[in-house]
Amino acid sequence: MTGLPASPEAPGSPEAPGPPANGAVEEPRRRLHPLSPVLHGAKSIAVVVAALSWQTLSQVGLERFALVVAVLALGVVVFSLINWLTTGYHVVGRELRISDGLLWRRNRAIPLERLQAVELRRPLLAQLTGLAELRLEVVGGSKTEAPLAYLTVRDAAALRERLLALAGRTPSVELRPDAGPQVAAPSLEQPLLRVSNRDLVISQLLTPQAFLLPVGVAFVVMQFVIEAQWSFIGIASTVTAMAGVLLQPARRILQDWDFRLARDPGGRLVVRFGLLETRSQVVPLHRVQSVGITWPLLWRAQKWLHLRLDIAGYAGEPGSDSKRSDRLLPVGDVTTARQLVWDVLPGVDLLTLATSPPPARARWLHPFALRYLGAGLTPEVFVSRWGLLTREMSVVPYARLQSVRVVQGPLQRLLGLATVYADTAGGRSGQARDRDLAEAWALAEQLALRARHARATFSQP
Repeated sequence: MTGLPASPEAPGSPEAPGPPANGAVEEPRRRLHPLSPVLHGAKSIAVVVAALSWQTLSQVGLERFALVVAVLALGVVVFSLINWLTTGYHVVGRELRISDGLLWRRNRAIPLERLQAVELRRPLLAQLTGLAELRLEVVGGSKTEAPLAYLTVRDAAALRERLLALAGRTPSVELRPDAGPQVAAPSLEQPLLRVSNRDLVISQLLTPQAFLLPVGVAFVVMQFVIEAQWSFIGIASTVTAMAGVLLQPARRILQDWDFRLARDPGGRLVVRFGLLETRSQVVPLHRVQSVGITWPLLWRAQKWLHLRLDIAGYAGEPGSDSKRSDRLLPVGDVTTARQLVWDVLPGVDLLTLATSPPPARARWLHPFALRYLGAGLTPEVFVSRWGLLTREMSVVPYARLQSVRVVQGPLQRLLGLATVYADTAGGRSGQARDRDLAEAWALAEQLALRARHARATFSQP
C-alpha cells in the first residue's frame, strides 16, 4: 500500500461546543417553525394507525379504536411540542450549534469547514404547509448530520446560503447577531440541464423489473386459464409480487421527476428533483471526489447513460445500499454527459478517456468480460472501466486520492496479476483490475506521485 498525504477534507471529529472563536459574538438561539410539532406528530400518528391492524378495529369496535388513536395522537403531539420547545440552533463563528433534549440535554457543534453539501427537502406535508427541512452532509458522516426540520422555505434557503458561504470562508456573510439568518437574495443561477420526464419514464420501463413484468402477467393468466379458478390468497399474492417488482422503477421516477441542474454565481452545483418530495441540493464542486458513468444493458439501444457524483461524507438514503442523492444525470445521451463531465471536472473530455486492457492471461479470470476491463492515466484523472451487461466507468481526479492499494488474490498470484485500488473519501474506488504485477506497482507509484503533485498544486493560493 502506498500512503498519500492527508487530504484537507479528511474526516475529523466534531469539536465540542465552546466559547466563540476569535471574539465572535454569539447570536441568540433560534427555534424551528411553530408548525414543526404538527408535522412530526402527523408522521408519528400515521405510523401508529398503521401499526393498529384492521383486526384490532374489528375486536374493539370503531369507537374504542378511535379513542385509542386519539389518546396516542395527543401523546405524540405533546411529546413533539416538548421536543420543539427544547430544540434550538444558532451560528457561532464558523460553527453551527444545535441543542435539544429535555431530560438528557444534547449539544452539538458542527465545524462548517467539514461541510460537504446542504440539502433542502420538502416532503409532501411540508409542501402543503410551506415549510422545508435542511440537511447537512459533513466529512466522515455515516448519516445526515443534524437535520433541521422544519423552517420556512425562505429561512431554510437563507440559512443554507449562509452555512455554505461560511464553509467557504467568505467573510462577507458574517452577520450581526441581531440580523438573523437572512442573507441577500441570491443572484440568478445559470441553468445547465433539465431532464425530460418522458425520457425518465421510458428509461425506467427499460429496466429488468419492468421488462420482465409482461412475462409474469402472461404466466399468471396462463395459470388462471389452465386451472379455471383463482383463490383470494393467490390474487393477493400476485398483486403484491407485481407491486414489489414495480416498486423500484416507480420510486426512481418519483425521486428524479423534474430533474434540473444549475450553477450558482459561486460556481457551486445546484441540483433539484422530486415529485412527492422535492429536494434541492447545493454541492461545491471542489468537494466532488469522483464521477461514475453507467451504461445499463437495455439503455444502450437508445444510447443513454447515467452519471453519478461521489461526495465525501454524503450519507445517502437511509436503509439503502445505493446513494440516490448524488446523481448528476439520471438519464441522458453522450453529448449531454460529455458537457456535464467537463463542467464538473474542467479539462476532462469523456470521449477522449483512453484505457488499456489487462494482459491476455487475465482471460482465465474473466472469460467473457476481459475486453470490457481497462484502466488509464490522463493528465487530470485516473480512469477505469468494467462490466459485461452493465458497463461502468469511474473517473477520479488525482487531487482526491486518499490512498493507493495493490491487492493480490490467490488466483492472481498464480497468474502474476494484481488489482490497483485508488481510494477516495467518497467511499468508492477507482480500480485497475488484474494488471500484470510489475505494471500494477508502476501504476500505483504513478498514482501516488500524481496525487502528491495535484494536492500541492491544489493547496497553493
